[in-house]
Amino acid sequence: MEQQGEDVGGFNGSEREAMGLRVLVVDDSPMDRKIVEGLLKSSGGGGGGGGGGGIFEVVAVDSAKKAMEVLGLHEGKAKSSTASEQKIDIILTDYCMPEMTGYDLLKVVKEQSFLKPIPVVVMSSEHEPQRISRCRAIGAEDFIIKPLQATDIHRLREYARPASLTSKAGAKRKNSSDLIAEKSDSERRPRLAGVAAA
Repeated sequence: MEQQGEDVGGFNGSEREAMGLRVLVVDDSPMDRKIVEGLLKSSGGGGGGGGGGGIFEVVAVDSAKKAMEVLGLHEGKAKSSTASEQKIDIILTDYCMPEMTGYDLLKVVKEQSFLKPIPVVVMSSEHEPQRISRCRAIGAEDFIIKPLQATDIHRLREYARPASLTSKAGAKRKNSSDLIAEKSDSERRPRLAGVAAA
């Protein structure tokens, strides 16, 4: 088991994806946490095919303060951004919680300068447009109305994996723009050379 732990720490690519996406579930309601965990695990097991774990690994806590401990945050400051980003791929937090709300947690996470930003999805049993727009305004990936459905869980995969996809898309865009720049330069250079030769 120690060797597996070393493998997880040493590889951030396909081996880590094979182990599953790590979801931090934050909800003060034990029943809601169990429902979310059940949905995550059942959706992971259905499409996995890998040994043991499914698509999602669930870390569940009952408060935003405990979530900050899991993330390695203390009084709004990151102790180790690399450690926290290796632990959690996406945060799924309830909005209404005592002491520290899901909105407060979202705000703290988005203020951090992680190497890989952690996507945050907020969930609530109340559909309040102002609350939804408030969360989206500071960077929430989504706002899900409880109870969660299987379709909501499938969307989490898309939010947790955009980094590799967007970086590839960005690279393609850069390459295409570089090629255009090169073409324009190559078109200009012969003309300038022709003028110089004449």
